[in-house]
Amino acid sequence: MTADAGLAALWFAATLAAMQLALAALGVRRLLAAQEARGLTADLLGAVRPIAIVQGALAAVAMALLIAVFVRSDMSVLLVAENSHSEKPLLYKFAGAWGNHEGSMLLWVTILGLAGGAVAIFERTLPRVTLIATLGAQAAIALGFYAFLLFVSNPFARIDPAPLDGQGLNPLLQDPGLAFHPPTLYIGYVGISVAFSFAVGALIARDVGPAFARAMRPWVLGAWIFLTLGITAGSYWAYYELGWGGWWFWDPVENASLMPWLAATALLHSVTVLATRDGLRAWTVMLAVVAFSMSMIGTFLVRSGILTSVHAFAVDPSRGTFILALLVLYIGGALALFAARIGTVRAGNTFDPVSREGALVANNLLLSVILGVVLIGTLYPIVAAGFGVQLSVGPPFFDKAAGPVALLLVVAMAAGPLLRWRRDDARVLVVRMAPPIAAFCVALVAVLLLGGGVALLPLLGIALAAALAVASVAPLWHRNLLRVPLFTWGMVIAHLGIAVSLAGMASESAFTRATLVAARVGEPQRVGPYTVTLDGIAPTIGPNWSALEAHLSARRGSDTVIQLRPQSRFFTSPATVTSESAIATVLDGQLYTVLGQADGQGRVQLRLWWKPFVTLIWLGGALVAIGGALSLIGRLRRERRARRRTGEEEAWA
Repeated sequence: MTADAGLAALWFAATLAAMQLALAALGVRRLLAAQEARGLTADLLGAVRPIAIVQGALAAVAMALLIAVFVRSDMSVLLVAENSHSEKPLLYKFAGAWGNHEGSMLLWVTILGLAGGAVAIFERTLPRVTLIATLGAQAAIALGFYAFLLFVSNPFARIDPAPLDGQGLNPLLQDPGLAFHPPTLYIGYVGISVAFSFAVGALIARDVGPAFARAMRPWVLGAWIFLTLGITAGSYWAYYELGWGGWWFWDPVENASLMPWLAATALLHSVTVLATRDGLRAWTVMLAVVAFSMSMIGTFLVRSGILTSVHAFAVDPSRGTFILALLVLYIGGALALFAARIGTVRAGNTFDPVSREGALVANNLLLSVILGVVLIGTLYPIVAAGFGVQLSVGPPFFDKAAGPVALLLVVAMAAGPLLRWRRDDARVLVVRMAPPIAAFCVALVAVLLLGGGVALLPLLGIALAAALAVASVAPLWHRNLLRVPLFTWGMVIAHLGIAVSLAGMASESAFTRATLVAARVGEPQRVGPYTVTLDGIAPTIGPNWSALEAHLSARRGSDTVIQLRPQSRFFTSPATVTSESAIATVLDGQLYTVLGQADGQGRVQLRLWWKPFVTLIWLGGALVAIGGALSLIGRLRRERRARRRTGEEEAWA
């Protein structure tokens, strides 16, 4: 009954999405065609709002019921039988509900429905026709994915006879990261879809201006925060779970999450210029379309079956064809609307190239170049395979093509906060840049003197990280810190987070030391400043796995001995062997150890890495997200105070 109720909730939600789209289309048509129809349109808006809210609630009910059948291990549901097991720990039963294709798509649609309901509840500043068009666009997106779930990927499909037990969850997904990483990414994707709906609504209503940008900005900022958290968490999850010793592999599915983040970063800066300075109108709308396009392309890559990746869902091609059709429909329609209505978008305020707006434009252009590099590098092997040519595009291509552009982007980031709005003097900018330039030179000399032979890109990365760290706090110079707006603190912390992450990435690339050894018990092995000794190997048992566990002792000079326990685990449901790394985190880096296979001669393989300052990568990601959250809170508080003042003035008038 639980599964049947979930399927019914999904059908009702899809029906309401279709009704919401139809009523919104009728309301927009009447408002645009005849202004005297305001009374009828008000009734339509009064109907569209509660429909959007109930639709989101029904989607949430369907997701909750899917989680319930997973927690109960209801093997009569095909999805549970294929992706769970009665002996799995409760956490993996719960999170396993979205650790598969159908469940993850239902989570995606649930967040989409709840976001549409939130727009209907909280948005009160947009003109009526723009809001109706926005809710209609959101319903159109939801309706396509409801159809996908109901006709192609039903998460509540039954199996008869029901098996005695399930096949189990992929062991690589049996990690607490499964409960955090996918939901944060999906919230980010959905935030981008809401921004896309606002852009479509503004184009339909011919209302591209600061008010539209102010309504869209919290959704863009929220999406950017959650994408940052999701990517940061996913990077660390892959780092410790896969046992490869790397934090980013340029895997196509990793790229599928990075591309929307790049587009959302550009959109965030552009929508801020439009909201506060009434500039970059057409560019903002175009970036909203591009950002949503990247999230749709990522959805297609992960679920089409055309990729072989540790992250991808292996599904039949018919599902990929359906998603491709949705991608063409949504993105093609949005681009056609953009082409048809771009002539109605008035030019905003102008600015000089040497200005903060100019720096933000440079920032956006460089982000777009990096996005293009990642997109081409991801899609080119797929296109080539379609013509019978097998090739791979890996880290060397991305590092060489995107690395120099990313360093130029850091320079633009450092200069941007030091520029004035609208117009500035390049000579004065050089004077303001003196402290960051000094930090760059000091860091460069220090690395050359102390770091030995360091490659050019990591060397420049460390030096530019120092410059950006100094420049990021420039908005706080000569100011009363207690009176600095919260969103300014957010910008400072976010930019500082980028500097911290860049320092970690460059240091990891420049100074990592690695060794692969066949070790005997009692033999010391050297990696970086550490001496690692294999003390023994013993079997151990976990909740649903057994393992061989190496007992390692690591010593650094006269420091206290560190004990590490890397494992080689065996799972029975499904039968899989995984390597579980053991990592010791110290102030200046991490000692990373992985247990390999025995050679039958009393030796076992050990992979050892010393990674100086690698933790700065994820610390910086956390700072970026914290800065985004502070900025979001500050912007919302300022807009609430502005609305309150406006209401008070109208009451006194």
